[in-house]
Amino acid sequence: MLVPVETRSVSPVFVGRTGELGTLNDALARAAVGEPQALLLGGEAGVGKTRLVEEFATAACRAKAVVAVGGCVEIGADGLPFAPFSTALRALRHSLPEEFTAAATGQEEELARLLPDLGEATSSRHDEQGMARLFELTARLLERVAAERTVVLALEDLHWADASTRHLLAYLFRTLRTGRLLVLATYRSDDIHRRHPLRPLLAELDRLRTVRRLELERFTRDEVGRQIAGILAAEPDPAQVDDIFERSDGNAFFVEELAVAACEGCCTGLTDSLRDLLLVRVEALSESAQRVVRIVAEGGSTVEYPLIAAVAGLTEDDLIEALRAAVGANILTVAPAGDGYRFRHSLVREAVADDLLPGERSRLNRRYAEALQADPALVSADARVMRLATYWYHAHDPAKALPAVLDASVVARRRHAYTEQLRLLERAMELWDSAPDEVRSALRPVDYTEVYPPCGCDPATMPLDYLDIMAEAAVAGRLGGERERALKITKRALRLLEDDGDPLRAAWFGVQRSRLVQALARGDGWRELATAQDLVRGLPPSEVHAEVLANVANWSMLRRPGADAFAAAERAVRYARMVGARATELNARLTLGGLTVEAGDIEAGLAELSLVKEHALAEGVAHVAGRAYVNLPSVLQGLGRDREAAPILREGLSFTRAHGLLADEAWVWGNLSEALYSLGEWKEAAEAAAHAMRVGHSAKPQGAGAMRLAHLALARGDIAESARQLATARTHYGTHDPMPQQALPLARLAVGVAAAEGRLPDARAELAAALEAGFPPGTQRYGWPLLLAAATAEADARALPAADVGRAETLERVAEAARTLTTGVPLWQAYDRWTRAELLRAEAADSGDTWSPVVSAFECLDRPYDLARVRHRLAQALLTEGGDDERDRAVELLRLAGAVAGHLGARPLAEAVTRLAQRARLPLTPAPRRTPAPADPAEALGLTSRERDVLRLVSVGRTNRQIAEELFISPKTASVHVSNILAKLGVSGRGEAAATAHRLGLFPEEAEERMVAG
Repeated sequence: MLVPVETRSVSPVFVGRTGELGTLNDALARAAVGEPQALLLGGEAGVGKTRLVEEFATAACRAKAVVAVGGCVEIGADGLPFAPFSTALRALRHSLPEEFTAAATGQEEELARLLPDLGEATSSRHDEQGMARLFELTARLLERVAAERTVVLALEDLHWADASTRHLLAYLFRTLRTGRLLVLATYRSDDIHRRHPLRPLLAELDRLRTVRRLELERFTRDEVGRQIAGILAAEPDPAQVDDIFERSDGNAFFVEELAVAACEGCCTGLTDSLRDLLLVRVEALSESAQRVVRIVAEGGSTVEYPLIAAVAGLTEDDLIEALRAAVGANILTVAPAGDGYRFRHSLVREAVADDLLPGERSRLNRRYAEALQADPALVSADARVMRLATYWYHAHDPAKALPAVLDASVVARRRHAYTEQLRLLERAMELWDSAPDEVRSALRPVDYTEVYPPCGCDPATMPLDYLDIMAEAAVAGRLGGERERALKITKRALRLLEDDGDPLRAAWFGVQRSRLVQALARGDGWRELATAQDLVRGLPPSEVHAEVLANVANWSMLRRPGADAFAAAERAVRYARMVGARATELNARLTLGGLTVEAGDIEAGLAELSLVKEHALAEGVAHVAGRAYVNLPSVLQGLGRDREAAPILREGLSFTRAHGLLADEAWVWGNLSEALYSLGEWKEAAEAAAHAMRVGHSAKPQGAGAMRLAHLALARGDIAESARQLATARTHYGTHDPMPQQALPLARLAVGVAAAEGRLPDARAELAAALEAGFPPGTQRYGWPLLLAAATAEADARALPAADVGRAETLERVAEAARTLTTGVPLWQAYDRWTRAELLRAEAADSGDTWSPVVSAFECLDRPYDLARVRHRLAQALLTEGGDDERDRAVELLRLAGAVAGHLGARPLAEAVTRLAQRARLPLTPAPRRTPAPADPAEALGLTSRERDVLRLVSVGRTNRQIAEELFISPKTASVHVSNILAKLGVSGRGEAAATAHRLGLFPEEAEERMVAG
């Protein structure tokens, strides 16, 4: 390779950037103590971003950090998928081989999608979570590698990044929590126009408090002077500094160009045109050197030396001389890996490329493609297919380009680079009509997703069809998050299929469209599914038929559970078995297990759910196993068996994390939060809910997390926070696709928040809307809490005159709805009794006998908060009835309820317990042992504790009825107590009894209060 060529165009003095370098060094220090850091460095082209990164990298290496640099690669107008990460990980593996190997152990096949050096990528199922799985494994890899050594991951030229790189970078910035890691990404800010794909990512990252964004400004005049002095190795003339500063406007790269031009006497040849400024030194090269520079400009960001030689057609000596001249003029530079060349600055490359004639550009691309096709070893294996597709496409040769872009699309899919796959497939659709018939007829659908196998075609005999490319593109768009583009493709495909007479393929596109409509919040997707179901009705069993039925069954389970959903699930299982579609069979059996539980055969349904989970784990069907870890515990929770569900959920967290199933992981976190709430572990429940919101990229799992936080806030008495989280949950769930498992819990929360804020009419309106929608079969787990919340709100508002209007009607509607809900398990029976007790309390007709069975029912369940609430209600009823035995039992009940409320932080319940105890003058804590004191006059007189309470009220002038209300006893009992007191004091009336109490000092505080009041 070439020896270094001396040049003075780059200043040896690092000028300015003190603040930015300080920020980077501060971030490095934080990373070194285990706080991962994320930074974005922006600035216009030529402002000095790369030089700043180089200075920082040098300082980091001096601090014993490992620096791994990767740059986004541009080939023509295309970016290679994950290029900067592949380069940086390769450097990291080279620098820390043992740590890297240990961190990647067991995940090499999956991580090979990013770093092909690790081996052949696994041919795992492609689904919505495939990319997320890869991202999660990458994040964990970096955290493990950076566990002991500080690692700086520098990713340059983010403005050229492909969509997959952008998605991975965003994921890392959001999820990195541990490790001595610093991630720094640079981008050209003047390229980020309104429609640039990086713009939304920058806006998203700006909202993350963990990401710092730096913007490099242009140099001041003083800094320009110092830069010129460094370049010229002499103090410049002030007039020259003024001239260069004015013409460069402080842009560091332009300062270099102008300073070198002035030094070489070319200043008079410069124009004010930017391109002329950038091309002036290119045009000073020899003809052969200019030719080589033009070849490199069209080859990509970095071009390998053997490939340049193959395209240039020069003798080796002539090529070396031409390259030496270009490097010596500081136009080209040797690539960091030492195996090729790149432009020293991308602005020069762009100027040279823009100066190419149209025919010249396509001719160069053709020569690149022909050279690479003749000798594939000219470039690295991981970039070969993509680059060949790009060269043929820009050579405008459809016959060569169509097969090449299809091959590249397969490579992109295998790397989970679905957005790049979609772009390539769209190019294939663009090229289809221009390609010769013989080329199209020779194409075969090798390794294409979800197209031929489900539609019953034989890929060995059937040529690739235009619809197959559209189907592949629709899947790529769905998996890559480009749902709008995918939806348009499915619409076009269905239009083409209207007269085609291919019901299976039309049904397949209908299923895809249903998924996209749901994901885009355009509807519930039923119309598309129903059409697909009609299309396959009466046809022989096929994978498409089984897939349609499985989707119908799952859709119905979530929205319209019942006999039709059960029948669809059974047929899906049967058809999937007939055609050997094992994954579809397991998925359908999972749905069937849940529907079996809802139909009343609980143990059989649970056994089927558990069996499917075990089969999916054993057979490596990760997406079904992930769903099983969501559904099985959820069904157990609905039956009140949260203690059984919790360990399965924790196991599910480990599984979904290990397999990168982010959506499933978010659902598991939400379900775990619900289980922990029921089990009385509220701190952990809040943490789990927060995880559900942070992990999930899909809206609905985030909605579930917000709903759990709203429940916790309501129970803790933070009504404003509960209302805020309720609004967040509603936003995430949307209104386009109401499901009972979301709508009913949201209604329950809304009733609770409205009642807590004193908005009883709003609470009734929420209830009415939910009852109008009805309780589909199997939704009793959501229906009972809603009815209970409504009955409780009515009972709590009983004393409000404004609540009288409409109360009877509301209570009747709640009672009527309760009669329709099943009570087949202990939890539902307990809710039934509780709801009916609250209905009686709302009419002031409850008693201890009403609440005792409710308490007994919850004492058999593992739900401490619910048990504390009903104990409080029973204590209230007992105190209302009166009697010493009732008081003693009430004391114990309130002590137990208060202890739970205090432990959980359930402030409203704790305050209610305290108020009730204070009104009844009940001690909630056992009296401490004291040393013997002088004899109590009341005890000497033979007064019981109850008689002493009555005497205290007599001494402040209370009537028998007032005493009864204050002490929760009947007026008759109060009268008996007063008579006994008069007899024991030896007095004839209430006035004398009060005077005696005052003389003996029985109630000094009350006496002082009377004197103050008087």
